[in-house]
Amino acid sequence: MVERLVPEELWVLFRRVVPPTEVIRPQGGGRRRAGDREALAAIIFVATSGCTWRQLPPVFGPSWQTVYRRFAQWSRVRVWAQCHEA
Repeated sequence: MVERLVPEELWVLFRRVVPPTEVIRPQGGGRRRAGDREALAAIIFVATSGCTWRQLPPVFGPSWQTVYRRFAQWSRVRVWAQCHEA
């Protein structure tokens, strides 16, 4: 499902503008970070379907909180504007 919502061309463009992520876990352990492509697919779904973050179907993988947090992080660094310009 993720591949259908995020075509390869969009994914390549998106990877050019999204900043690299650095996962810091001072005590080690924890869950692996949710994938950017899955988060992007979920953000696109919310934006195009009109559902709320809390209504995000679990089929996308990451929880709605994770997807919203990623959306907010990318918004702060103007990823959406850079994508639009590219």
